[in-house]
Amino acid sequence: MTQSNTVTVHILDKEYCIACPPGEHSNLESAAHYLDGKMREIRSSGKVIGADRIAVMAALNITHDLLHKQDNLDQQTSSTREHVRDLLQRVDHALANDEDDNGQAR
Repeated sequence: MTQSNTVTVHILDKEYCIACPPGEHSNLESAAHYLDGKMREIRSSGKVIGADRIAVMAALNITHDLLHKQDNLDQQTSSTREHVRDLLQRVDHALANDEDDNGQAR
């Protein structure tokens, strides 16, 4: 017999049974809790009415945040790569000067 790999989560006062790989239950529950919080935030603003619209607005907000963070991470990665290249050039330059100095001393 196979064991059921479903997790029950509650989002905006509704219960959902979702298939989930073993070992990912905690992550799914965290994601559902985060989504529930975002949807409640949007609903409490009173500007969006209807669960479908609230879900779409929450998805757009979460996606916007994700893309913004990804852009920041990409910029940090690029900056770090440039810094590492600069350090490697300095090391290469220092080693080349050291070899020149050792060669002249002999």
